[in-house]
Amino acid sequence: MSTDTTASVSTHILDTSIGRPAEGVAITLAARSGFDAQWITLGGSATDADGRCKDLPALPEGTTHVRLDFETEAYFVNKQAEAQQDAPRVRDSGAFFPEVAITFAVKPGEHYHVPLLLNPFGYSVYRGS
Repeated sequence: MSTDTTASVSTHILDTSIGRPAEGVAITLAARSGFDAQWITLGGSATDADGRCKDLPALPEGTTHVRLDFETEAYFVNKQAEAQQDAPRVRDSGAFFPEVAITFAVKPGEHYHVPLLLNPFGYSVYRGS
């Protein structure tokens, strides 16, 4: 939850290759106060069955930049293993993007919802509501 002196962040992931939420993707949240400051890892979580990560840590006062690190390779390896249970070997393993790092600027008092649209060979992000 944002306050007058802090911002807040939420995210969710949609796997556009199957048109479904991406469950079980590990996410790490880091913050810094100023473009030349060191990143501080605040913690992390994983997406739920709806592709949402509802328990990201709060941002400290003075945060100006946030980084969300999505661990996508394990998600796609697991998805591929599920698909191969009933099918012959699929063309390759893993993901072209084994991780996705999204960095964005924040201002106190604002909430930032940053969805990730993901598929094995591409991704996009935007500021949601």
